[in-house]
Amino acid sequence: MSYIKILLPLSMLLALLIISGCATMSIDPQASLEVEEPSDFEIEKKEAAQKFASAEFIRELSRAKQDNQDYRLGPGDVLDISVWRRAEISRENIIVAPDGVISLPQVGVMKVSGMTIVQATLELEHRLSHNYENPEVSLLVREYHNNKAFVLGRVSQPGVVNFPGNGTLLEALALAGGLPHIGKDTFLTKCAIIRDNDTVLWIDLRDLLDHGNMALNAKILNNDVIFIPEAEDEMAMVLGEVEKAGPVMIKRGLNIIDAVMRSGGYTEDANLEKVFILRRDGAEGQITQVNVKAMLETGDFSQNYALQKDDIVYVSPTGMRKFNYAMEQLLPSLRVLTLSTDILNNLGITERFINVSTDRINE
Repeated sequence: MSYIKILLPLSMLLALLIISGCATMSIDPQASLEVEEPSDFEIEKKEAAQKFASAEFIRELSRAKQDNQDYRLGPGDVLDISVWRRAEISRENIIVAPDGVISLPQVGVMKVSGMTIVQATLELEHRLSHNYENPEVSLLVREYHNNKAFVLGRVSQPGVVNFPGNGTLLEALALAGGLPHIGKDTFLTKCAIIRDNDTVLWIDLRDLLDHGNMALNAKILNNDVIFIPEAEDEMAMVLGEVEKAGPVMIKRGLNIIDAVMRSGGYTEDANLEKVFILRRDGAEGQITQVNVKAMLETGDFSQNYALQKDDIVYVSPTGMRKFNYAMEQLLPSLRVLTLSTDILNNLGITERFINVSTDRINE
């Protein structure tokens, strides 16, 4: 019965890794059970670097768009046009039509969409010069409607926001009512800035908002789409010697001990000295071993790592020989499912994780 108890959570663990198919962990029957030292567990930084746009990339993208920073007139803008000493042709509250044109006496229909304020002013003076000597035109934008972004997803007031100047991500979120309160057990971690037809920037909201990394406060250009996805589906998995193995919802600051407690706590067969965290890191999966028992006895919680989406916490049973015996029994079962060696190599476990040679491990 004890072996069945061990095999069940391990079967769930390996089945989960097979289904995910995202990591490339290798199983080496001759490998040692040694795992990464906790001090080397820096997967969070690596994953963030691959998943989110870096501050340098955001700066480079902004520099590439530098020539397009001057405001361009467009449909919906409201203009005041004043000609010195020519009140009869001066006008207020001129709305740029959907096709980007305006109409003025002595000027006629003129397309201003895509022009800067300086370009539109010079064009008006050129056209008026046919009838007036040295006309002096002053153009004022009363309302800006062509410097906009579409903010969608988890904001209080999704929709179109307009910027009076060069907009930023934080300004867009503020204009959209800010981030809503969506419950104590959920939090927002990321947002996407969709630009043109070929650029998507994923911004780490935790780093921007919680840590104040203003380098991630990307500039927003006209017609950018800002999308904040739902957070409720972000889960971590807790398996092994816990009362209720299964998924736990990721919330702000969820750590190893929190996850174990949310799974009903550990069983009497749990080996708290050997709790493992499996985490995907780009093309490779990595694992670290955490001594929860030492944390509870000493009060040193430096290894009580914050969990991320799709992390797997495995609480091992007492006696690693039982663990390795269970792996010996599972591997033939996996081969029965026609899983070749190449597929097994894609399970996502580093070769330091599993040792099915029980004579090399002491309890």
